[in-house]
Amino acid sequence: MSLYQIPNICMAKPVIGNEEIAEVVAVLRSGFLSEGEAVATFEKAFAEYIECRHAVAVNSGTAAIYVALLAHGIGSGDEVITSPFTFIATANAVLLTGARPVFADIEMNTYNIDPDEVKRRITSNTKAIMPVHLYGQLCKMNELMSLAERYGLAMIEDACQAHGAEYLGRKAGSFGTGCFSFYSTKNMSTGEGGMVTTDNDDVAFKLRTIRNHGQTWRYHHEMLGHNYRMTNIAGALGLCQLKKLEQFNKTRIRNAQLLTEGLEHAGVFVLPSVEYGYRHVFHQYTLRMTKFSQITRAEFRRRLQDNGISTEIYYPCPVHMQPIYRELGYDQHLPGAEEAAREVVSLPVHPSVSEQDIHYIIDCIERILG
Repeated sequence: MSLYQIPNICMAKPVIGNEEIAEVVAVLRSGFLSEGEAVATFEKAFAEYIECRHAVAVNSGTAAIYVALLAHGIGSGDEVITSPFTFIATANAVLLTGARPVFADIEMNTYNIDPDEVKRRITSNTKAIMPVHLYGQLCKMNELMSLAERYGLAMIEDACQAHGAEYLGRKAGSFGTGCFSFYSTKNMSTGEGGMVTTDNDDVAFKLRTIRNHGQTWRYHHEMLGHNYRMTNIAGALGLCQLKKLEQFNKTRIRNAQLLTEGLEHAGVFVLPSVEYGYRHVFHQYTLRMTKFSQITRAEFRRRLQDNGISTEIYYPCPVHMQPIYRELGYDQHLPGAEEAAREVVSLPVHPSVSEQDIHYIIDCIERILG
């Protein structure tokens, strides 16, 4: 790519093909736009992909987390241990149940929650652990599951960024109750939408009941519920996207490998770490700028943008430092999350980014660093 041709390499772009368009048109022509056959088919296929007994579709990732918490009986007086370094929806869903999110700091090599920090925060009020598989890599689920089993806690996985991520061949969302998002920037998308996965029949029954006004059959309501149903339009999109997910992920992994190979000698970045036995699906390719960098993060991002390369910071402010949480009395110092928030930068790796684009990104960074 010529250095004089400024491209437009965006941070995220859903890949929608003719198959998705045809399936959505078929739903529109059918007249059955609300939850129906397309959703049920998508649920069955997603459960088979995750290798679990049940998959329950909802209308957002946030709804997935919220109904999962409710299905496990989380409510007033309970505590849920989770990560401070994530999108705020994870913790907000806990607040919405009446429970209290308790933040445990992260490991700096993966930015995922630290099991040792989780253990330190378990009290008699703790009812669940909710790890976030950030950027597309699983947390240390063996250690976290051992803690959950030892203390009798529910395990609710925020897998909203980890579609197809694995540890020793076992997929995110198959360890406990998994929560997925199909927002437009995710590894697979329905525009908006979510899914909850579980092997627990009782939890699955509650999930399906809560998402539909607490209704077990028509006009018979056994519990308090909400309208979190997925539309048939989203279901049709999701089924098509699921069929392409593995190829999408392979492209992300290839792009990430090329970036790492091109940047590993720069000496001013901490590059993504993929530990043995893990399959990282690179929802985001996130590096961390070190003290050895001769350029600020803001200037680095500005100069990449001048060259047509978008970047993003996920996340610039940890949840425990957000104004709403300060007002709620949170006054913690979590050094890992706070350091990460100051230093991380994400580069484009989505499936629409070509190998040529990746080499252009690497060349631009080399020139910026001199």
